Amino acid sequence: MNICVFLSAAELDERYTVPAREFARLIGSGGHTLVWGGSESGLMKVVADGVRESGGRLVGVSVEFLHELARKDADEMIIATDLAHRKAELLVRSDAVVIMVGGTGTLDEATEILELKKHGMHAKPVVLLNSAGFYDGLKEQFRRMDAEGFLPLPLSDLVFFAEDGESAMAHLQENV
Repeated sequence: MNICVFLSAAELDERYTVPAREFARLIGSGGHTLVWGGSESGLMKVVADGVRESGGRLVGVSVEFLHELARKDADEMIIATDLAHRKAELLVRSDAVVIMVGGTGTLDEATEILELKKHGMHAKPVVLLNSAGFYDGLKEQFRRMDAEGFLPLPLSDLVFFAEDGESAMAHLQENV
């Protein structure tokens, strides 16, 4: 399975690096491929290292203005012209999407991927990995959107909220 992971390139503490490393090991040991932003920094590096160390493949999609931060030993590295092109490449090259902790860039990627799914532009499973309760507020907001009729399909068809890497991977294996 080619698993796209949207996540931060920031240096983060153990609340986020430990679950990220655990999920990365599940990707690699399962023989899966990580499709990610290609960065060699922060949480992106933690996940890529974990996948590589456990036998997985790395497909990076960097962007021209960040190409100097791209991982040198990726099995494949695509350099997109801009962020919109990068998101499109990440989606095309993946069978499933996992959203890990991140800032505005990760939130942008998450909302775009969900908007495309909402409109039937893809049917890939999307998992929001809620490490250390990071996405509790967003989860509540999505529930409100669902309850108040803002979503044209049930929330459970749009995104799966996982509290740990094992439940995230189980969902992917059942739905890809």
